Amino acid sequence: MKLFNRLPGFPRTPAGKERQVLRRLPATFLFGTLLLAAPSLLVRVFADTADAMAVTTTDIYVASLIILHWTVVLTVGIAAFIVMVMKGPAYVADAYPLQEMETLDQSGKAHRQTR
Repeated sequence: MKLFNRLPGFPRTPAGKERQVLRRLPATFLFGTLLLAAPSLLVRVFADTADAMAVTTTDIYVASLIILHWTVVLTVGIAAFIVMVMKGPAYVADAYPLQEMETLDQSGKAHRQTR
Protein backbone atom coordinates (compact mmCIF):
# COMPACT_ATOMS: atom_id res chain seq x y z
CA MET A 1 0.00 0.00 0.00
CA LYS A 2 1.37 3.39 -0.98
CA LEU A 3 1.50 6.14 1.60
CA PHE A 4 0.39 8.83 -0.87
CA ASN A 5 -1.81 8.15 -3.89
CA ARG A 6 -1.59 10.92 -6.47
CA LEU A 7 -4.75 11.93 -8.28
CA PRO A 8 -4.32 10.81 -11.89
CA GLY A 9 -4.58 13.48 -14.56
CA PHE A 10 -4.24 16.38 -12.16
CA PRO A 11 -2.16 19.18 -13.73
CA ARG A 12 0.61 20.53 -11.55
CA THR A 13 0.65 24.32 -11.34
CA PRO A 14 3.97 25.91 -12.32
CA ALA A 15 6.07 27.60 -9.66
CA GLY A 16 5.50 31.30 -9.24
CA LYS A 17 6.45 34.15 -6.94
CA GLU A 18 6.41 31.95 -3.84
CA ARG A 19 9.67 30.26 -4.89
CA GLN A 20 11.34 33.65 -5.34
CA VAL A 21 10.09 34.74 -1.92
CA LEU A 22 11.40 31.56 -0.28
CA ARG A 23 14.81 32.00 -1.93
CA ARG A 24 15.11 35.60 -0.72
CA LEU A 25 14.01 34.99 2.86
CA PRO A 26 17.41 34.05 4.35
CA ALA A 27 19.08 37.14 2.90
CA THR A 28 16.17 39.32 3.99
CA PHE A 29 16.38 37.85 7.47
CA LEU A 30 20.13 38.43 7.79
CA PHE A 31 20.47 41.84 6.16
CA GLY A 32 17.29 43.15 7.76
CA THR A 33 18.54 42.15 11.19
CA LEU A 34 21.92 43.78 10.59
CA LEU A 35 20.32 46.95 9.24
CA LEU A 36 17.99 47.20 12.23
CA ALA A 37 20.89 46.63 14.65
CA ALA A 38 22.88 49.51 13.15
CA PRO A 39 21.25 52.30 15.25
CA SER A 40 22.18 50.49 18.44
CA LEU A 41 25.80 50.27 17.32
CA LEU A 42 25.86 53.89 16.14
CA VAL A 43 24.48 55.26 19.40
CA ARG A 44 27.22 53.42 21.29
CA VAL A 45 29.86 55.03 19.08
CA PHE A 46 28.53 58.60 19.05
CA ALA A 47 26.78 58.93 22.44
CA ASP A 48 28.55 60.30 25.49
CA THR A 49 29.53 57.91 28.23
CA ALA A 50 27.22 59.77 30.61
CA ASP A 51 24.19 59.36 28.30
CA ALA A 52 23.24 55.82 29.31
CA MET A 53 19.51 56.57 28.94
CA ALA A 54 19.89 57.10 25.17
CA VAL A 55 21.75 53.82 24.77
CA THR A 56 19.16 51.90 26.80
CA THR A 57 16.22 53.46 24.97
CA THR A 58 17.78 52.79 21.59
CA ASP A 59 18.51 49.18 22.54
CA ILE A 60 14.89 48.64 23.58
CA TYR A 61 13.56 50.08 20.31
CA VAL A 62 16.06 48.12 18.23
CA ALA A 63 15.26 44.85 20.02
CA SER A 64 11.53 45.34 19.46
CA LEU A 65 12.05 46.16 15.78
CA ILE A 66 14.27 43.13 15.26
CA ILE A 67 11.68 40.84 16.86
CA LEU A 68 8.98 42.42 14.67
CA HIS A 69 11.17 41.89 11.59
CA TRP A 70 11.73 38.23 12.49
CA THR A 71 7.99 37.74 12.99
CA VAL A 72 7.18 39.28 9.61
CA VAL A 73 9.82 37.19 7.82
CA LEU A 74 8.54 34.01 9.49
CA THR A 75 4.92 34.83 8.59
CA VAL A 76 5.80 35.54 4.96
CA GLY A 77 7.82 32.32 4.84
CA ILE A 78 4.92 30.26 6.18
CA ALA A 79 2.53 31.85 3.67
CA ALA A 80 4.88 31.19 0.75
CA PHE A 81 5.39 27.59 1.89
CA ILE A 82 1.61 27.05 2.09
CA VAL A 83 1.17 28.42 -1.44
CA MET A 84 3.96 26.15 -2.69
CA VAL A 85 2.36 23.08 -1.09
CA MET A 86 -1.09 23.98 -2.43
CA LYS A 87 0.31 24.20 -5.98
CA GLY A 88 1.75 20.70 -5.74
CA PRO A 89 0.13 17.50 -6.95
CA ALA A 90 -3.27 16.46 -5.66
CA TYR A 91 -3.58 13.32 -3.56
CA VAL A 92 -6.49 10.93 -3.18
CA ALA A 93 -7.59 10.07 0.32
CA ASP A 94 -8.41 6.51 1.27
CA ALA A 95 -12.07 5.61 1.24
CA TYR A 96 -13.71 5.87 4.63
CA PRO A 97 -17.08 4.16 4.82
CA LEU A 98 -19.65 6.07 6.82
CA GLN A 99 -21.81 4.30 9.37
CA GLU A 100 -24.90 6.18 8.26
CA MET A 101 -25.24 7.66 4.83
CA GLU A 102 -28.05 8.94 2.72
CA THR A 103 -28.57 7.41 -0.69
CA LEU A 104 -30.97 8.19 -3.50
CA ASP A 105 -33.27 5.50 -4.72
CA GLN A 106 -34.69 5.27 -8.24
CA SER A 107 -37.46 7.82 -7.57
CA GLY A 108 -35.00 10.44 -6.35
CA LYS A 109 -36.04 10.24 -2.70
CA ALA A 110 -33.32 10.10 -0.07
CA HIS A 111 -33.36 7.37 2.52
CA ARG A 112 -30.90 6.43 5.25
CA GLN A 113 -28.84 3.35 4.93
CA THR A 114 -27.54 1.81 8.16
CA ARG A 115 -25.19 -1.09 8.58
